[in-house]
Amino acid sequence: MPTPHIAAPDGAFAPAVLMPGDPKRARYIAETFLDDAELITSVRAVEGFTGRYQGVPVSVMAHGMGMPSMNIYATELARFYGCTRLIRVGSCGALREDVPMRQVIACSAAGTDSSVNRHRVGGHDLAAVADFELLKTADRAAADLDVDLRVGPVFTSDSFYSGDTGLMGVLADHGVLAVEMEVAGLYGVAAAEGISALALLTVSDHLLTTEQLTPDERATSFADMMRVALAVAIS
Repeated sequence: MPTPHIAAPDGAFAPAVLMPGDPKRARYIAETFLDDAELITSVRAVEGFTGRYQGVPVSVMAHGMGMPSMNIYATELARFYGCTRLIRVGSCGALREDVPMRQVIACSAAGTDSSVNRHRVGGHDLAAVADFELLKTADRAAADLDVDLRVGPVFTSDSFYSGDTGLMGVLADHGVLAVEMEVAGLYGVAAAEGISALALLTVSDHLLTTEQLTPDERATSFADMMRVALAVAIS
């Protein structure tokens, strides 16, 4: 059924949905990687598509920026469209010297400075973790595809311009690989709705070296991440 943010009819989405933040990237993924992709929703210019990959139905739905936006789209996909596997495909900023540019990361867990997940459990911390089966599948797929995959925790921040470099250093010292803005929200929704979720990220900038990928470099560098994500989607 149509929701306030998704106008697709019943049955329009596949069980597995790839979720980039940028609606333009959703269209790029659908047109580049899927066969017979069709636009199924475009409310507020946030586009969703369904097509096939290696003959298996796969959907793509943009989620916007930040945990509140991710929570809206992930919840509606799970609760009203019956989607059971949500796979975030996005970018992140590396926090450690041993995490290079273009590194693909499978997010095993996500800490956060947001209170969104705490609202779910009476003000307490919620362990925001990936689905283990999807994580294992991503690890195996990366090995088969010869993709260098790093598995580990990330940090989801509500603030893009926080300027708290001290916190980033502390997180790095505690083994956190990168910072981004949605993973903890996705994992919180998955826990609440009883579905499976995994986030795959590509390092697009580095907080230590200040390196950044150009928009064109992002598009080409994300190909390895997409190959792993699609293997997980059809598993």
